[in-house]
Amino acid sequence: MMRERDPAERVVVTGLGAISPIGNDVETFWRNALSGKNGIGKITFFDASRFACKIAGEVKDFDPSVFLDAKEARRLTRFIQFAVAASDMAIRNACLDLESEDRNRIGVLIGSGIGGLDILTENLRRLFSDGPDKVSPFLVPYMIPDMASGYVSIRYNLKGPNSCVVTACSTGANAIGDAAAIIKRGEADVMIAGGVEAPIVEISLGGFSAARALSTRNDDPEHASRPFDAKRDGFVMSEGAGILVLESLSHARERNAKIFAEVVGYAQTADAFHITQPEPSADGAARSMALAMKYASLNPEDITYINAHGTSTPYNDRLETLAIKKVFGEHAYKVPISSTKSMIGHSLGAAGALESIVCIKALQENWIPPTINYEFPDPECDLDYVPNKARQTEMRFAMKNSFGFGGHNATLIFAKAGLLDGTND
Repeated sequence: MMRERDPAERVVVTGLGAISPIGNDVETFWRNALSGKNGIGKITFFDASRFACKIAGEVKDFDPSVFLDAKEARRLTRFIQFAVAASDMAIRNACLDLESEDRNRIGVLIGSGIGGLDILTENLRRLFSDGPDKVSPFLVPYMIPDMASGYVSIRYNLKGPNSCVVTACSTGANAIGDAAAIIKRGEADVMIAGGVEAPIVEISLGGFSAARALSTRNDDPEHASRPFDAKRDGFVMSEGAGILVLESLSHARERNAKIFAEVVGYAQTADAFHITQPEPSADGAARSMALAMKYASLNPEDITYINAHGTSTPYNDRLETLAIKKVFGEHAYKVPISSTKSMIGHSLGAAGALESIVCIKALQENWIPPTINYEFPDPECDLDYVPNKARQTEMRFAMKNSFGFGGHNATLIFAKAGLLDGTND
């Protein structure tokens, strides 16, 4: 049920949860990101010797039984396991007492770019080797990308808006932005929002390899993901989940919640150009950033950090740099920019959400994580990418860019908690 909402209602972040190649909780993920820890290695999930790319950012030591009962842990696909685990962390982190809340006013919006590729791969094998009678009845419900969101809503009996974003590598950022818009429209007081992906299976490795999108620096996986570096040769696929608890400022204040950051800007645009390549003038990416700042009533000089999409592909890094120059002008050379993918690889639909968590932690602690593996400057990538070492600086507003196949562009802007009302609580 929609409530009449003050159009100036603000949306804040009160809970965080993360599963990543460099840590299976937010603090471990953040501390390792600050220290520039590498999460890329040889693929161990299957024999990758036949593939051009043999490396990935695998999540290590993840135990689903910590979050799920034995039957669920055994049956659920990996991307749903990640979504449940990160959501559980975020709800607990927000100190959200669901027993005392109106669950009709709490929604879930968790996106996934691909969904349950592991169960699809397993059942394709069964189909072709043993016949259709061996296909699992759980194939469809555990494969479809919206089931991460659906399963979390069922688990916590959350009956507000429930949806899923599928916009390739923009998914996580779109999910957070769309969830914030739901709160601003008055359709929910609280949204569990973010992105999840578990794509490290043979079929996706084969697909991205065939598209020549992946790094083949197989003998040196620790240095394979190198955004903005002149010797970058493609992205490294990875997995993980990032979940945020978003809520209206008034609801957060009513329950005396700790506020981590505020969502002040969100925009999305299309390249309308090509299925995989970004538009050569970078107009779509530039308009996404410019519109997000316009909606937030900010100028380029207000942005104190950009967490780049920064994939480590020749196209993306050059054109994201061009887009930032178009929007920021001379300030482009002054604003610190870094790519979390240099450490964790590219977690596709989870990337925008995990990297939003980096923005929020950066705002909280006034530290910017580095872009690691930056060794050889590219004349076409000539901005301040915070190379190889974290940097301490006074933070105000952090921008998160996400761009996806199909020409999807999404930009989020987060403000330091309390900045807009002078409380900085």
